[in-house]
Amino acid sequence: MKISNKKTFIIAEAGVNHNGSIKKALKLIDIAKKSGADAIKFQTFKAENLATLYAPKADYQKNKFLKEQTQFQMLKKLEFTDAMHDLCFKKCKKKKIIFISSAFDIESLDYLKKFNISYYKVPSGEITNIPYLEFLGKLRKKVILSTGMSNIYEIKRAIKTLVKNRTKKNNIILMQCTSSYPAPYNEINLNTIATLRKKFKLNVGFSDHSLGVQASIAAVALGAKVIEKHITLSKKLIGPDHKASLDPKEFKFMAESIRIVEKSLGNKIKKISKSEKKNIYIVRKSIVASTFIKKNDKFTELNITCKRPGNGISPVFFKKLIGKKAVKNFYKNNLISLK
Repeated sequence: MKISNKKTFIIAEAGVNHNGSIKKALKLIDIAKKSGADAIKFQTFKAENLATLYAPKADYQKNKFLKEQTQFQMLKKLEFTDAMHDLCFKKCKKKKIIFISSAFDIESLDYLKKFNISYYKVPSGEITNIPYLEFLGKLRKKVILSTGMSNIYEIKRAIKTLVKNRTKKNNIILMQCTSSYPAPYNEINLNTIATLRKKFKLNVGFSDHSLGVQASIAAVALGAKVIEKHITLSKKLIGPDHKASLDPKEFKFMAESIRIVEKSLGNKIKKISKSEKKNIYIVRKSIVASTFIKKNDKFTELNITCKRPGNGISPVFFKKLIGKKAVKNFYKNNLISLK
């Protein structure tokens, strides 16, 4: 599936929710497909290239069940190995779901070339990593660029860097994102979707780190062409991202709701719909006699009124009828006719 204006591209963000287990990773592919995702996204990194030995954890990564003291120790246990890449890529191909991975360093970007993936996802943390963006730009691939923790200037610079290095501008999809886990509702700022689309003339999506499904569904109504949301086998699993993820039932509900919203958006043209036409004569009103009217009596505001059904003279002509003579006797509730 290609990202288009007709259908929202839904990405199930597996991330590191496999907890280093190939069994869990393969299971995540199954549930992502069953839940209605178009793609599933993992993370490609080597802990040695991503963090120093003593890099601190973010607050959301600090959990009494996570025994690793440093971010490096945690990341080392969550690396997506070569074997996991190979098996998951093959499983995605078999299941007909698109395989995507966020590369967190240049070596990982280079590694992903072997899979000839459709989209390269740039994590929010790499939006200021110019050497990384220069390398990615030279691959001349489609890029999904997350904009968490960034401002307009930084987004502009990242786009410019990619384009300068031969990525086509219209192959870049921007993702509104709030890099907090979970993201507070009052900081999600969905209206930025329209701002980014207008400013950069690009397709814009939403990488949702909030709890629940409401923000993602609303984002589609506001024009998001891509939705990315974390998925987990169970929120009870130990790991940094499980609590802010959707379980299979929740993800399926979100995907189904998004498809309903897509159908509901329409085409911006205000017209009478096909299903409405049959109700016009039932719901609209006609001019009727409110009392007995003798032939040749004049119509007045006292002897005519408007009632259903709508298959007579429209109330639009109410004032024009005033003062005209009745061509026959009309009893109360008779539709007025001029013939």
